[in-house]
Amino acid sequence: MYRQLVQLVEGLGRPRILVVGDLMLDRYVYGDAERISPEAPIQILRAEDTESRLGGAGSVVANLRALGAAVSVFSVIGRDAAGAEVGRELKEGGVRTGGLLRLGDRPTTIKTRFVGRAQQRHPQQVLRVDQEDTRPLSRQIEDRLLSKFEVALKAADGAVISDYNKGVLTPRLTRSVIRMARRSKVPVVVDPIKAPDYSKYRRATLLTPNRSETELASGVRLTGRGAVRRAAKRLLHELALDALVVTLDKEGAWLAARGKPGKMIPTRPRPVYDVTGAGDMVISVIALALAAGAPLPDAVRLANVAGGLEVMKFGVQTVSRDEIITELLEEARRSGNKLRTLDGLLADLARHRARGESVAFTNGCFDLIHAGHIEYFDFAASQSDVLVVGLNSDRSVRALKGPQRPICPQRQRARVLSAIEVIDYIVIFDEDTPQKLIEAVRPDALIKGEDWRRKGVVGRRFVESYGGRVVLAPLVKGLSTTDLVNRIRGTGAAASRPPKGGSS
Repeated sequence: MYRQLVQLVEGLGRPRILVVGDLMLDRYVYGDAERISPEAPIQILRAEDTESRLGGAGSVVANLRALGAAVSVFSVIGRDAAGAEVGRELKEGGVRTGGLLRLGDRPTTIKTRFVGRAQQRHPQQVLRVDQEDTRPLSRQIEDRLLSKFEVALKAADGAVISDYNKGVLTPRLTRSVIRMARRSKVPVVVDPIKAPDYSKYRRATLLTPNRSETELASGVRLTGRGAVRRAAKRLLHELALDALVVTLDKEGAWLAARGKPGKMIPTRPRPVYDVTGAGDMVISVIALALAAGAPLPDAVRLANVAGGLEVMKFGVQTVSRDEIITELLEEARRSGNKLRTLDGLLADLARHRARGESVAFTNGCFDLIHAGHIEYFDFAASQSDVLVVGLNSDRSVRALKGPQRPICPQRQRARVLSAIEVIDYIVIFDEDTPQKLIEAVRPDALIKGEDWRRKGVVGRRFVESYGGRVVLAPLVKGLSTTDLVNRIRGTGAAASRPPKGGSS
């Protein structure tokens, strides 16, 4: 599954996405907060730095741009300094702003977060101050935005409604955006507000409410999976949606689609640093994936990964495709699914190398894993960023060791190797030597045991020809697979005396 998702991310292209919603300017004031005021029981923040970012629907815009989409925004800002800053950020980010209206009678929404540090520890918000005008847009402004949106739809692959309840997404404008998008066969996904009435989102392609939003809109307390299923089914039916994704924090997301049974899309638990912006990240990735033609379950799986990465960062921050791919590769490694075909291995190694990571390679039969092997793999892994193990097939083991070997068939041996944390990839080869495999992998470091010094390391000349290293690993004395097998069988001299060193 993980490799399929990696390929999906790599093939997303550059979809054209329209974002309609409440633009804001997020300001952060950082400082030292180690004293309590003598005037009142409050912290004193000694301001040291100030930072501004796009907020609200602007966060979705920034996410989509970081993920490689071509983005157009439709919203309003004030004719003020904050509005000028928002406009400048959008243009510098390569966002099309033809759908952005500047109004003289409406200030730009600003959220200022005061962030304190104490004893140089992680920063924490101590106060947020909002400056905003949440009056609904006039009918005249609605019509101007809708006219611009309708023109842009002709070249769009997807649309996002990012609702922060700041007055832009009036019921009339929201319904019109959905109707126009559906008529143009453009998927329109919605990140809704927390409200008991979701009628203005009727007939959207997909909604992404979180747990508390779903409870309020459906009237169902989400006490378990059965309750989630009932709430999603109710909203799906009442709002005539194609699909609904209920985000459930560390549990993952519940996906309900018309005419299909619901399913839980799990996520990996991870340390949560700041949940700000997680919902924006989820809707951004789903919109991008759907606009690129991805299956809905895969879109939600990618959104889970990206949302998990976002909550590990402070404040509203973007996530790149490379970060998502890196996380998917890491999750594949943790899952124990390390066995690859040669083509699959080379594709994964190309991704690692594109990020500047080096590759180590070793090979062997690894019939009965013992402590000497663990030491050996630890050493091999220390020589590079990624460790690939070439595993002799059953046929090649018999050719090397005789008709009674291997003890364990190749799939079982690969499964045991997959459980060793420092190993990243395993590939089975059928030749008597790993020469062809080494030539295909082109490792930066070729690792063999010290006992191969006199025998000659297969692949040495090839690896050194392009500047690679051949490294001989120290052996743990008294341990070898062959001696262990002989001792177990009670045959040969090894049954009556301590075993000698080895690494086979």
